[in-house]
Amino acid sequence: MPQAKNHQNAHTKALVLLGSNITFALEDSAKLVRDALNCLSERGVRITSLSRYYSTACFPAGAGPDFINVAAALEVDEPAEVLLQKLHDVEDEFGRERPSRWAQRTLDIDLIAYGDCVLPDRETFEHWMNLPLEEQMKQAPDQLILPHPRVQDRGFALIPLADVAPDWCHPILGKTIKEMADALSEDAKNEVSPFEMG
Repeated sequence: MPQAKNHQNAHTKALVLLGSNITFALEDSAKLVRDALNCLSERGVRITSLSRYYSTACFPAGAGPDFINVAAALEVDEPAEVLLQKLHDVEDEFGRERPSRWAQRTLDIDLIAYGDCVLPDRETFEHWMNLPLEEQMKQAPDQLILPHPRVQDRGFALIPLADVAPDWCHPILGKTIKEMADALSEDAKNEVSPFEMG
């Protein structure tokens, strides 16, 4: 299967998105994300490129403080599931709790893409990609879905990702990150703005 071949590449480019809205003070969230990136490096995760820091409106609107989001490109030589566990371990180290979907969180690290892998299979991926918003709020997958099934809809992901991997092409949609980011509505683009740490 193509997925298995890609899964075993000696070096694979993975894309992750980090976010925090620990407090209404964006500086606190930015420092926490920076510390998490350092923690990933200390655990042997090879970060090859980082986006700017972005302030993004909380999703869904009104659910909590605004987020700081940062995208990172990684070079990995381990299966996606192993990488995901490392990301979860760092989330746990920073006190991430998961009381509900989209709850305020100390740290969120999403594995957005692992090369051009589609996991676990195209049919399952497309089910989650096409799930209506109201159903997304009721259920979450119990297995790793790659690429992230909603990345194409989310400015807070696409705009930072465009800093580090504008030419990454979605294996199902056939569009690059830059193309997907350019296609966002002006309102969606305006919800994401660069944040300068003091």
